[in-house]
Amino acid sequence: MANKKRRKPSNKPRALNDVRTAERPETPERPTAATDRGARNGNGHATTVAPRSAARAEKKDIARRQREEVRKIIRRRQRLRLAAWMVGIVVVLAAGIAWLAWPDGDPVATEALPGLLRTEAPWPANGDLALDRADAINLPAHGSNLAMHEHVNLQVFVHGTPEQVPVDVGINDGGVASLHTHTSDGLVHIESGTVADFTLGQFFDVWGVRYTPRCLGAHCEDGTNELQVFVDGEPYTGGDITEVPLDPESVIVVTYGTQDELPDPIPSTFDFSSIAA
Repeated sequence: MANKKRRKPSNKPRALNDVRTAERPETPERPTAATDRGARNGNGHATTVAPRSAARAEKKDIARRQREEVRKIIRRRQRLRLAAWMVGIVVVLAAGIAWLAWPDGDPVATEALPGLLRTEAPWPANGDLALDRADAINLPAHGSNLAMHEHVNLQVFVHGTPEQVPVDVGINDGGVASLHTHTSDGLVHIESGTVADFTLGQFFDVWGVRYTPRCLGAHCEDGTNELQVFVDGEPYTGGDITEVPLDPESVIVVTYGTQDELPDPIPSTFDFSSIAA
């Protein structure tokens, strides 16, 4: 029997790659940084942000905005407190200045004077509370030694009718006010222990007849009737008619009514030479 030929083992080595492939076990693909944190651009910066990081950034932004809003509220309240303090200081200073201007107290407004007559003309001397009213408006006192002794003439017309300025305005059992009358012809005496400026409004206050820029007693301007003042025959144009100065030997005319009811002519003279010394 013929002997079979044995195949000699090949001593030629397998390809290296085939051997490694056969020996290496298959392993799952590992996640990369790109899959965890988002794809990155060519500069290596992430182009997307993971959801958890985005939520954290949003919370920080909200907290920052809230802090800023609180700071604004605090600053606003501080400004308001400062403004309130400044207003308070101004009010206190103004009150102090007013008090210094009137060392004996603020003068009482006409409407608050005791015994004030708000009635229609004619008006009595109304002397009972005359000195109380003089004190209330801080009128300089009469005094035993006179520093001033002057006179003016006052005439009053209501609807064209002359109204008497009565005797003893500013006089009662308690004494004499520095503005007063002794006769019924409208002669007003200015007798003061100190030199001062006196006004028409002060005389009406002592008389106790309401006199304001719009009203004389019960007679008030109403669109048809007007309250006017004339000095030495000319309309007073100095502003507030209660501030008409009582200049020596001036003739002052107060009228209430329509233009047709004005006296014609307006009185402008008075015989001051007849005054007894």
